[in-house]
Amino acid sequence: MGMLEFRSRLGDAPAPAAPFRGAPVAPPSAVPAAPLKPQPARRRGARLWAPLLRMACATLSIGSVLLAWYLATRYKIDWYIRFGNIPAPGEVFDKMLEVNHSAKFILNIGISVRRILLGFTLAALAGTTLGVLIGRYRLFRALSMPALEVFRPIPAIAWVPMAIMLWPSNEVSIVFITFLGAFFPILLNTIHGIEEIDEVLLRAARSLGTRESGLIVHVVLPGALPHIFTGLAVGMGVAWVSLIAAEMISGQFGIGYFTWEAYSLISYAEIALGMITIGVLGLACSGAIGLCAKLSMPWLRLAGGHPK
Repeated sequence: MGMLEFRSRLGDAPAPAAPFRGAPVAPPSAVPAAPLKPQPARRRGARLWAPLLRMACATLSIGSVLLAWYLATRYKIDWYIRFGNIPAPGEVFDKMLEVNHSAKFILNIGISVRRILLGFTLAALAGTTLGVLIGRYRLFRALSMPALEVFRPIPAIAWVPMAIMLWPSNEVSIVFITFLGAFFPILLNTIHGIEEIDEVLLRAARSLGTRESGLIVHVVLPGALPHIFTGLAVGMGVAWVSLIAAEMISGQFGIGYFTWEAYSLISYAEIALGMITIGVLGLACSGAIGLCAKLSMPWLRLAGGHPK
């Protein structure tokens, strides 16, 4: 074959196709494998173990406190902090069994619970309503916040003499003190929650024709719920502090009065029992608020968040 004939055949052959300049095709070994699905059994096991782990941690925490209390009273530790007159856990337990047979102790607990529920409910309604109005409307904020900021630094316990003169009975004045203790934490957290709502959500709701009432119900309140429940949790703690102080000063019934009466009668075991009862009641109220938060904000659990 001559050189000219070879070149002519080479020229008639089709040219090789140009490489595609798009995304390069990865070799089979570089293709990422599909993600493995989570194992359902493992997830169920984690859900079952999580409550048990929390319960074990809670038992260890409370048990360590009881052990330290027992050792301090058993060996009468007197290193600046004096445990000589502090009752032992066994003495407090015996006193609890003794007073539970008396209707007076149960009556004191019931009266304190009634006062805290009434004062806290009024504070939650008033604080949330005013918080929404102040957070949403500038004119209302300008008219109300200066007066509220004057009253806010006054401790609730400082209102006891004035409350006795204002209200017709000690019962109403103690509920009023409880109300004041819970009101301002709820109010301020509600205002902060309203201010933290994304303006894009509000504009989107308005563009769909939502009126102001629907905007508050369907956008503002759900968006501010985490902060509102934070205020409720803080307000409940302050309400208990205010209630016990008011019962010690001017009350005739209630767990605070029971504790102060035990101090007057030099009954150390009853003092400790009253303090423990206050702590248990406060823990139960805080747990109820946390449960209400989880039920009211299921979207936080679905999104992986935790209501405060």
